Amino acid sequence: MAFTWVAEYTDTLGGQTNYSWLRRVEFTPRTDSPRGIVTAAKAALGLTGTKCRTFTNGEEYELRPLNSCTVVYIYPVY
Repeated sequence: MAFTWVAEYTDTLGGQTNYSWLRRVEFTPRTDSPRGIVTAAKAALGLTGTKCRTFTNGEEYELRPLNSCTVVYIYPVY
């Protein structure tokens, strides 16, 4: 069963989330595997092909695109 997920893409200042601008999208991945969720989020935000460091905190994901002062937070909607 695929859940709906939210991805928030925003900027950072000094490594901390800044929220001076924000792009938020809702998406439903084809599979609920971690790789499927991250791939679907990157596609929804237009970051396909961008290398990122990925961190997991339970059911939430944090993506840090390399060489960019931005961050992506991914979390499920219940």
